[in-house]
Amino acid sequence: MAYQSINPNDGKLLKSFEHMSSGQLDTALATAESCFQVWKHTGFAERADIVNKAATLLRAHVDDFARLATLEMGKRIDEARGEVRFSADILAYYAAHAESFLAPVTLHPKNGEAHMESSPLGVLFCVEPWNFPFYQLARVAGAQLMAGNVLVVKHAGSVPQCAIAFEKLLLDAGAPVGAYTNLLISYEQSDRVIDDPRIKGVALTGSVPAGRVVAARAGQNLKKSTMELGGSDAFIVLDDADLDQTLPWAVWGRMYNTGQTCCAAKRFIVQDAVADRFLAGFRTALEALRPGDPMDESTTLGPLSSEAALVQLLAQVDAAVKDGATLLLGGARLDRPGFFMQPTILTDIAPGNRAFRDEFFGPVASFYRVKTEDEAIALANDSDFGLGGSVWTRDEARGRRVASRVDTGMMFINNLDWSDAELPFGGIKHSGYGRELGDLGIQEFVNKKLVRSGHTAAPV
Repeated sequence: MAYQSINPNDGKLLKSFEHMSSGQLDTALATAESCFQVWKHTGFAERADIVNKAATLLRAHVDDFARLATLEMGKRIDEARGEVRFSADILAYYAAHAESFLAPVTLHPKNGEAHMESSPLGVLFCVEPWNFPFYQLARVAGAQLMAGNVLVVKHAGSVPQCAIAFEKLLLDAGAPVGAYTNLLISYEQSDRVIDDPRIKGVALTGSVPAGRVVAARAGQNLKKSTMELGGSDAFIVLDDADLDQTLPWAVWGRMYNTGQTCCAAKRFIVQDAVADRFLAGFRTALEALRPGDPMDESTTLGPLSSEAALVQLLAQVDAAVKDGATLLLGGARLDRPGFFMQPTILTDIAPGNRAFRDEFFGPVASFYRVKTEDEAIALANDSDFGLGGSVWTRDEARGRRVASRVDTGMMFINNLDWSDAELPFGGIKHSGYGRELGDLGIQEFVNKKLVRSGHTAAPV
């Protein structure tokens, strides 16, 4: 049974779901294609009415959607509410701005007239992860439905109730059947969907191994794809940083969503002058976190999403220590029901250690001490990933210089506030390619057509 709701707080099975049959999948794809033939001709105002209604429904039922996310993947309830509200903001953002983003652009050739116009590609296949079970869906749905595309979506096997709820949300908002379709399918069936000629584009958010497989399959079919994969973001603390401001962000940046965020702060690179004070304050703050039921407002440390995620993370920490890293804090499973792990700090991680290259998807922080700003930048760039990162300094001009030298898709100076629908999200290197959110996000799956007119004689 691939689709199972298991409560991470106590490990109990909530509900199971069967895979779609081949016949049901065929029907879903045919319905999506049929819907696209109508949806692509609907005006922006009509699309916006539906997408705005979905945003309104999300806001009206924040607690209902948040409770599902907490039950299925263990997100603390206040964070779950924040995710639902942000998802609503994304939908409303694209409802408001899609028409202007996709408006024809006038060009100025030497002769005649020309413009670029945007048109939807068709049915898109989206593969989405469990760690943000509504936000990840809103990112693709808001932009691409407003662009005139339709979506068939394979959500993660551990959040089927969230997946079903989001599909119902759009239907309740007035979306036609086939505009957004949740697919409870296997990996083998996913290959079949990518191969289907009715699918015109593929978007995946997930792990690097999943990205390799899905991108390769899309490439074999000559289909446009976007990949938002893992990250190992550097949190660079320079010698003039305001630690009173920096430390709370360090804790939030590593522990938000119990560390299960691709753009979380994961590698803490700190200059010598402030390293001891930073590490002492960071450790004290992590030790103060208290595990508990993520439905309880007072809980400050939630569970990991699954038993498998916990076991993998514990194995990574054990391997790091075996390879020579120092376990400064934590590193063990908590003795309680559910999938809880101690907040963990690793230090003394040499370049030959597997932990130097790995992504830790959970409450594990890697700490590095450096002497100079240049050394901090070099260490930040010595990574297979390039999703995000941050730099902390009292001198914003210095922060901008450092930010420009770090090889990532996103850099933040004295903050880690990536939650804005207007800000494009995505990375480079093994963190993937393409962008979601902002103006760039809606441009990924539209045909940018050149139209030129003019009366000129043919060349002789």
